[in-house]
Amino acid sequence: MPKRLIVATAMLALAFFAGPVSAQDRDLQDILQEHTEQIADPSRRTVGETLDALVATGHPGLPGFLTRWQSREAWLRNADGLFIYVEDEDADPLVLLDISTGERIGEAGSREVTQLRPNGGVRRVIGSALVQFQLNSDDPEVRLEALEAIADDPEESFLPLVEERLEVEEDPTIRARLEVVRPGLVIAFAEEDAARIAAIETLDGNVSLAARAILNRLLTTRRDVAADVPGDENIARLLVPGSDALPRAEAYDMLVEAELAPPLILRAEQRDVLAANIIDARVGGIPVQSLNTDAARDTAYAALVVDGLADPIPTEAEIAAVLEANVFFDAYREPSQTVTDAARATLDSIEARVGVYRFFDLSLDGISLASIYFLAAIGLAITFGVMGVINMAHGEFIMIGAYTGYVVQTLIADYTLSIAVALPLAFLVTFALGVLMERSVIRWLYHRPLETLLATFGMSIALQQIIRQIFGTQARPFTPPDWLAGAITVNDVVSISSIRIAIFILAAIFFVLLWLILNRTRLGLEVRAVTQNPAMAASMGINPDRINMLTFGLGSGIAGVAGVAIGLFAQVTPDMGANYIVQSFMTVVVGGVGNIFGTLIGSGMIGGLQKAIEWLNPSNTLAAQTYMILFVIVFIQFRPRGIIALKGRAAGD
Repeated sequence: MPKRLIVATAMLALAFFAGPVSAQDRDLQDILQEHTEQIADPSRRTVGETLDALVATGHPGLPGFLTRWQSREAWLRNADGLFIYVEDEDADPLVLLDISTGERIGEAGSREVTQLRPNGGVRRVIGSALVQFQLNSDDPEVRLEALEAIADDPEESFLPLVEERLEVEEDPTIRARLEVVRPGLVIAFAEEDAARIAAIETLDGNVSLAARAILNRLLTTRRDVAADVPGDENIARLLVPGSDALPRAEAYDMLVEAELAPPLILRAEQRDVLAANIIDARVGGIPVQSLNTDAARDTAYAALVVDGLADPIPTEAEIAAVLEANVFFDAYREPSQTVTDAARATLDSIEARVGVYRFFDLSLDGISLASIYFLAAIGLAITFGVMGVINMAHGEFIMIGAYTGYVVQTLIADYTLSIAVALPLAFLVTFALGVLMERSVIRWLYHRPLETLLATFGMSIALQQIIRQIFGTQARPFTPPDWLAGAITVNDVVSISSIRIAIFILAAIFFVLLWLILNRTRLGLEVRAVTQNPAMAASMGINPDRINMLTFGLGSGIAGVAGVAIGLFAQVTPDMGANYIVQSFMTVVVGGVGNIFGTLIGSGMIGGLQKAIEWLNPSNTLAAQTYMILFVIVFIQFRPRGIIALKGRAAGD
């Protein structure tokens, strides 16, 4: 772009954003009419002069017209040569709009107007001028879009404008982007290596993808071969044919392409040459009927080579010799070694920091997953640990809690209010179902674990089928409110969704509430008494039957609340509980049955270990489940009662 265009554009930007000038009082149409021919039929060579003149006017309506012109939304009315916009270019007749006010000024047929269609080169020049306007916009989104446009299609003329913007920018997001775009422009267009290296060093510690992309572009390489190591190349590394980095066949293909070695002749090509040289049923003096072995065909082909009728086939010794005689290397596309050395050192430093952030991000994922498992398992820990009941229908209580949230959301349009209503309602619904199950089935099966397991497994199937009959088999939407729909982003490496943070907070609240209930209330005292010695508790006036009922209801109610939380990010389906029942049992077994501290530790171990396994083998998440089961099997061989063993009935005393 000509320097005069840069100066003129800067003048317009100052005039446009600093205050009115006399040129602004002129009508935009009058200004454009002075350059009708150049605007109607621009060229890449002349559009710069046209933009110089337009920009110098400083008219505030000019950026809008340039935007329309660039996107081919500007038109010319043939009758009087006025520039216009149209309301809908597919309409007939076309509705014409004034370019300054946007008001309707009439109608016209498609042959009465001409659409301005600047070519790609002209549009790029217009775009360059627009970017400079946008950098000084009051709208942060517009400024950010301008920076993205500069990063995608950088020009040297943008550098002073970016530096000026960097001095005054206060928005932290845009400023962070400027601190990457500026070094990118310096690296791309500075003539002195010292300036480029200084720009590279400013990126040290910046873990953004944009910063790493700039450095990686400097370190891109091309693969080449030469008779000797070239002195004018910036060599990244030398390659050995036959190594993992350069297979032998690939190395020889490079030699052939560089015309440093004759091409290999494949068997199929050899047969084609032999077939093309059959004379009197003989090839190379050998009868055709004798060419039934590779050795015979090789002999015939060698005879054709001697006669000059075929290209010679390189022998293994010749191939080895030519590979040995040449040098294979990767060379940086960037010619300056000092620049690539600085880029490599900076990128290595960034990658080390990225590794730390990735570990932190993985830890956050593990904590998030542990929170989900804790919510899913804490109810099971109470029923299994306190009552000794293996409740295979626990996952279905989670599922019913999720469906409760879905039903509430269909009745209450406000998503935040619907969740606030769904959480206690899900607890009450699943608490009631838990009490009903305990009173009708489980109370008759105490101390008969196998029968309890089979009965609750049957009830889980029955509950799934009931839900299928009511809601169908398709997933139901349970939408989080907008304030839970986003994520907290630390940088381009570390981020965590708002829903998972909310689940972590919910898990922490339930942990505190359960601890208070079990340790600071009469119900908790009676539960602990029944757990440790039900006969002694009964003799002290405690009704174990009532405690069992309330305990099972409490565990089921907590599962319902967990279902509401899980339903906000997982699909709400009749079989969604099956996805958490195995992990819930593993969490309880590892942590220690009936102990909320043990469940907390167990969920942390299970969640963290699963995320670590998934990180090591990201292409097969199912493998993590398998490894987790193996881990639990091995773990219980050494700690059969879990990390925190509970004394009393649940421990088998």
